Amino acid sequence: MTVFAVEYVYDAATAAVRDEFRPAHRAWLGALAEEGTVLASGPVDSGAGALLIMVAEDQPALDGLLREDPFQINGAVAQTSAREWSPVIGRFSEFVS
Repeated sequence: MTVFAVEYVYDAATAAVRDEFRPAHRAWLGALAEEGTVLASGPVDSGAGALLIMVAEDQPALDGLLREDPFQINGAVAQTSAREWSPVIGRFSEFVS
Protein backbone atom coordinates (compact mmCIF):
# COMPACT_ATOMS: atom_id res chain seq x y z
CA MET A 1 0.00 0.00 0.00
CA THR A 2 1.03 3.57 -0.61
CA VAL A 3 0.54 6.46 1.80
CA PHE A 4 -0.83 9.66 0.26
CA ALA A 5 -1.06 13.19 1.59
CA VAL A 6 -4.22 14.67 0.07
CA GLU A 7 -4.85 18.39 0.25
CA TYR A 8 -8.25 19.93 -0.30
CA VAL A 9 -8.57 23.66 -0.96
CA TYR A 10 -11.97 25.23 -0.42
CA ASP A 11 -13.48 28.35 -1.96
CA ALA A 12 -15.26 30.71 0.43
CA ALA A 13 -18.22 30.68 -1.98
CA THR A 14 -18.90 27.01 -1.18
CA ALA A 15 -19.15 27.44 2.60
CA ALA A 16 -22.90 26.71 2.60
CA VAL A 17 -22.35 23.55 0.53
CA ARG A 18 -19.69 22.37 2.97
CA ASP A 19 -21.98 23.09 5.91
CA GLU A 20 -24.78 21.09 4.29
CA PHE A 21 -22.66 18.08 3.36
CA ARG A 22 -20.18 18.07 6.28
CA PRO A 23 -22.07 15.32 8.18
CA ALA A 24 -22.01 13.05 5.10
CA HIS A 25 -18.36 13.96 4.40
CA ARG A 26 -17.36 13.08 7.97
CA ALA A 27 -19.36 9.85 7.88
CA TRP A 28 -17.54 8.90 4.67
CA LEU A 29 -14.17 9.71 6.29
CA GLY A 30 -15.16 7.83 9.43
CA ALA A 31 -16.06 4.69 7.50
CA LEU A 32 -12.73 4.83 5.66
CA ALA A 33 -10.91 5.37 8.96
CA GLU A 34 -12.63 2.31 10.42
CA GLU A 35 -11.34 0.18 7.56
CA GLY A 36 -7.85 1.68 7.82
CA THR A 37 -7.87 3.70 4.60
CA VAL A 38 -7.93 7.13 6.27
CA LEU A 39 -5.12 7.44 8.80
CA ALA A 40 -5.87 11.05 9.75
CA SER A 41 -7.85 14.01 8.47
CA GLY A 42 -8.82 17.48 9.49
CA PRO A 43 -9.10 21.12 8.51
CA VAL A 44 -6.08 23.36 7.86
CA ASP A 45 -5.65 27.12 7.66
CA SER A 46 -8.71 27.90 9.78
CA GLY A 47 -10.96 25.82 7.54
CA ALA A 48 -9.69 27.08 4.17
CA GLY A 49 -8.86 23.49 3.29
CA ALA A 50 -8.16 20.06 4.69
CA LEU A 51 -5.39 17.49 4.88
CA LEU A 52 -6.18 13.80 4.56
CA ILE A 53 -3.57 11.09 5.13
CA MET A 54 -4.75 8.00 3.29
CA VAL A 55 -3.50 4.63 2.10
CA ALA A 56 -4.39 3.14 -1.26
CA GLU A 57 -2.99 0.60 -3.68
CA ASP A 58 -2.02 3.31 -6.17
CA GLN A 59 -3.00 6.74 -7.49
CA PRO A 60 -5.95 5.48 -9.59
CA ALA A 61 -7.37 3.66 -6.55
CA LEU A 62 -7.00 6.81 -4.46
CA ASP A 63 -8.67 8.90 -7.17
CA GLY A 64 -11.59 6.48 -7.18
CA LEU A 65 -12.00 6.82 -3.42
CA LEU A 66 -11.85 10.61 -3.54
CA ARG A 67 -14.58 10.73 -6.20
CA GLU A 68 -16.90 9.12 -3.60
CA ASP A 69 -16.43 11.95 -1.07
CA PRO A 70 -19.71 13.86 -0.62
CA PHE A 71 -17.69 17.10 -0.68
CA GLN A 72 -16.30 16.15 -4.10
CA ILE A 73 -19.66 14.95 -5.43
CA ASN A 74 -21.37 18.21 -4.42
CA GLY A 75 -18.72 20.66 -5.60
CA ALA A 76 -17.42 21.74 -2.19
CA VAL A 77 -13.74 21.25 -3.08
CA ALA A 78 -12.12 23.86 -5.32
CA GLN A 79 -8.80 22.04 -5.73
CA THR A 80 -7.41 18.63 -4.81
CA SER A 81 -3.79 17.57 -4.81
CA ALA A 82 -2.48 14.18 -3.78
CA ARG A 83 1.14 13.21 -3.35
CA GLU A 84 2.76 9.95 -2.42
CA TRP A 85 4.30 10.30 1.00
CA SER A 86 6.96 8.04 2.52
CA PRO A 87 6.95 8.59 6.28
CA VAL A 88 10.09 7.03 7.74
CA ILE A 89 9.70 8.06 11.38
CA GLY A 90 6.62 8.00 13.57
CA ARG A 91 3.28 6.25 13.59
CA PHE A 92 2.59 6.48 9.88
CA SER A 93 5.87 4.75 8.95
CA GLU A 94 4.30 1.34 9.61
CA PHE A 95 2.07 1.82 6.57
CA VAL A 96 4.95 2.13 4.11
CA SER A 97 5.75 -1.13 2.40
